[in-house]
Amino acid sequence: MHWTTRSITRSFAFALAATSAVLYGAPAMAAGYPERPIELIVPWGPGGGADQLARLISKLAEPLLGQGLPVVNVPGGTGGTGMAKLLSAPADGYSAAVYIADSHALLAGKSPRWTMADITPVAVMIKGPSFIFVKHDSPYKTWADFEKALRDEPGKLKIATLGFGSVDDFSLSVIARKGLKFVQVPFSKPSERYVSILGGHADALYEQAGDVASFLDNKQMRPLLIFGKERLPAFKDIPSSYELGFNVALPQFRAIVVRSGTPPEIVKKLSDTLAAVAAMPEYQKFLVDQYGAADSFVDAAKATPFIDEQLEDMKKTMATN
Repeated sequence: MHWTTRSITRSFAFALAATSAVLYGAPAMAAGYPERPIELIVPWGPGGGADQLARLISKLAEPLLGQGLPVVNVPGGTGGTGMAKLLSAPADGYSAAVYIADSHALLAGKSPRWTMADITPVAVMIKGPSFIFVKHDSPYKTWADFEKALRDEPGKLKIATLGFGSVDDFSLSVIARKGLKFVQVPFSKPSERYVSILGGHADALYEQAGDVASFLDNKQMRPLLIFGKERLPAFKDIPSSYELGFNVALPQFRAIVVRSGTPPEIVKKLSDTLAAVAAMPEYQKFLVDQYGAADSFVDAAKATPFIDEQLEDMKKTMATN
């Protein structure tokens, strides 16, 4: 083989880089991160709460990172399709995903397509309760009215949800065990689910208040029940599930995750960036508008224990079915 001075120099440089990576590990590889845009995967369609969160993070984090965060919607499979895209990408911090409680609920079922060992939570960005909503002019003025109808005509009323095996399903199963029979109508597309009760395709909707805030503001829908241990100040007249004997309070959380094996220094840089985003006035206003908990943000160091705890709560709820 004929070696030129240039090829020898190039080979030496390559060997030096490889040796540096071995000797100094991830810090050396992460020193210039990010050097190109970071793809932010939303495993849901446009317009939903996860999509809104991703687009705000993209906007606020870009100046801090010095690179763009293009949002890519990959809906399907209760978030499974988007998660598959994340897990097929290199563990280099250039692909991240919005990870929500409904996707996490899949791990409580049989033969999940991924496990917690496959992902590394970077931060939890928002936590908040879910509700049962009805159309504003619904004949069911209170939860007592709705519960009476469920008992008087079992299996007649329809409740719109994300789908079976979701947090919606787990929460509503607690109500069903009290002898309240209804038909669950799955809508995978957020926009279709939100308007289902307005068009008469369902009698009630399981959802988070922030996701349907515009409908609440425009007096198109109203809540009957909040899933939680206590009432929410913004809806002080709406009873909580616990006070009515439905002992379930699975909060909807939305987090940012990367593939397991991503260098710790990159995970920390992303987590620190998201902490700065969470402290910004624009994000704080978003949190209020979403009816999120004031202490929603959880950094990388504590995010995994929090998300693990949510999974255990989901499994306990399923075990009592």
